[in-house]
Amino acid sequence: MNLSKALFCAVLLLALISSNNLQAQGFNSVTTADGINVIAVGTGNISGNVYRSYNGGTTWAAYNIPGVVLNSVTSFNNDVWIAGNNGTIYKTLKNNSPINAISTGIITSINSVHFINDQTGFFCGDNGAIYKSADGGLTWTTSNTGIPSVKLNSIHFLDGQKGIVAGDNGIVYVTANGGNIWTLENTGSVNNLLKAKFFTDGLVITGANGTLLLKPNSSAWETVNMRIRTDIMGLTGTDMDNIRVCGGGGFIRNNLSGNSRFYNFEINPMMANLVDIFYYDNNIGYAVSSLTNAIIKTTNGGAQWALTAGATRTFQWSNRLSASSGIGNNLCPHPTDRNSMFVVYGSTVYVSRNRGENWTSIATITGGGSAHSFYVSPLDTNVWVCAITSSPDRVTRTTNYGQTWTTIISRNFSNYGQPLEMDQNNPNNYYFAPDGGGFYRSTDHGASFTEISNNYPFRSPCDIIVMWDSSDVIFVGDGVTGSGQAQIFKSVNNGKNWSLVRTVASSETPSLCNTVFDQSVIYATEWSGSNIYKSTDYGDNWTVSHNTGFSGWASGFCSEDPTVILTGNYGSRSSLSSDFGTTWTEIGSMSGSGAGMWVEDRSFLLSMQTGSMWKLRINYSVITSVNENVISTIVPDKFSLDQNYPNPFNPSTTIKFALPVAGNVTLKVFNQLGKEVETLTDGFRNAGTYEISFSAADMSSGVYFYKLESNGKVETKKMLLVK
Repeated sequence: MNLSKALFCAVLLLALISSNNLQAQGFNSVTTADGINVIAVGTGNISGNVYRSYNGGTTWAAYNIPGVVLNSVTSFNNDVWIAGNNGTIYKTLKNNSPINAISTGIITSINSVHFINDQTGFFCGDNGAIYKSADGGLTWTTSNTGIPSVKLNSIHFLDGQKGIVAGDNGIVYVTANGGNIWTLENTGSVNNLLKAKFFTDGLVITGANGTLLLKPNSSAWETVNMRIRTDIMGLTGTDMDNIRVCGGGGFIRNNLSGNSRFYNFEINPMMANLVDIFYYDNNIGYAVSSLTNAIIKTTNGGAQWALTAGATRTFQWSNRLSASSGIGNNLCPHPTDRNSMFVVYGSTVYVSRNRGENWTSIATITGGGSAHSFYVSPLDTNVWVCAITSSPDRVTRTTNYGQTWTTIISRNFSNYGQPLEMDQNNPNNYYFAPDGGGFYRSTDHGASFTEISNNYPFRSPCDIIVMWDSSDVIFVGDGVTGSGQAQIFKSVNNGKNWSLVRTVASSETPSLCNTVFDQSVIYATEWSGSNIYKSTDYGDNWTVSHNTGFSGWASGFCSEDPTVILTGNYGSRSSLSSDFGTTWTEIGSMSGSGAGMWVEDRSFLLSMQTGSMWKLRINYSVITSVNENVISTIVPDKFSLDQNYPNPFNPSTTIKFALPVAGNVTLKVFNQLGKEVETLTDGFRNAGTYEISFSAADMSSGVYFYKLESNGKVETKKMLLVK
């Protein structure tokens, strides 16, 4: 690989970054002026993280700015501006060039920067800071008349006059005179607002807790019900009919083709938070996460996104809790805290407050037994309802956060399944399907149940689901071990009457799952068969989606993105799709047998096994060639090139050089025949001391020479690659 074609490549070799590791380095912002020269900025462990590509993401150049978090990047024509949390604006060019620090006169965080041309730009930050530049970012003057001392997160201008700024606690201001005076906008939101855009035909804002606000010209603010709890952090587009947003655990959504609900989901491989998205035109776009150095790109308008620069994605289940007597599906998200999850093993209730990383026992269900279904009410989190084994089995309820329990109904139910369901459309209602027939409904928050189906002859119901936005439509998965018949029943009148809609030659239908974003789509597993079944017509007809090769068990749609589906096994394996079920990846290595699954967002996936709780780790491997660091800006006494270290090396080594005078610099590697095999750097550099590490993984063993040239001075040294 000749890196001169890419101008300059620099990235850590084989950096493995986990999307679940909050300390991992990643990005906060990405931009491109032409779709080819791309720059992403963020933070590493101790420095600002900068990646640059000069070939549309085929390779990336990486270097750092010590002691700073880089919050935002913007570009116009050949110029690029970067905002730091130290009150500094950094300026560079879109192609290979140094990054120059510009003092703005403040020391607080700059959170967003935007230029409308190569001279006029604005930034906003903490304490109500808004500044304007009229000379390409070289000098800045305050421009925040009317703005209180609040944290401002995003600024955007349509032209030299019309602009918008958004911040914490629902703060939004607009200007019509180039930032001389700002006027408060009442959006009705109190959430932290993270991105804002000023289009010719309206205003758009995204924010925390699924916030998306629209204001078409001459209209009031509208709130789009995005049906999610995660933050919407990235925003791009051309007008009010071409808006794309990203966030959560990695979703990308748009409103193209008149889809005002933003139910167009763009298939992508990122299963970590997406914090920024930038479309250069209708086809080329880039998106970044703050938790990984992997960068994704689309070239077909979001129909498909891919990892750039040869990056790869791997999965591994991690055991987070050892317990016993786990059966059914007792995973239940906290109704108001998206980072918290409940689960019951046996009669012990556990909670995690940190996205499934750690679990603590908080209550015991009196009377003993093994729980099969468990719900924390979104109407009152003190109210829990649980189906648990006994003699006979029972539905029990607490109204004081698990301190005392009351038996509501006693009927035997499935040995393995989930016989109890809360109606997500109306949490006052619960449904219960015991063994031997009958379908029961509660309309008083689980305090009492009434049989409503004229004792419909179910055998041993394994799972119940209610259609989103239509509680009249309910499905029951039914089966008996060894029966040779796995069945699905459907009701269209809220459980009063039922129709058999599917029978296959297995024993049970242990799990059903559906999604709020498309009520027509349902998945079903089978035991002891290995087929996963799918319906696309509201459960009336079913076809085989795929065959896992192992007996099916639990299943779950991602709560924030229907492109992600997870299915389990009454054993150690699982299968995952992140493209609407088109392709599936098998993931194994769990212990015990499957019980339940929950996919809260694209990066928060849990599998409840009979004796343990597992969380899915998603790791990204970024493979590139070289890493450059400025290790000192003190002007050295002389031009020098140090011996590489280690030497001999395999396959990586580091080269240090010093420049007493600024100028164009080349550092190239040659073989013994004098043929150039690598260009490590080629461009302008300020005076200072630099260090470059690179991988020779694609080179053969042997003697090589590296040559440094700058301002008429040349120095060459020899190194030895031994594989």
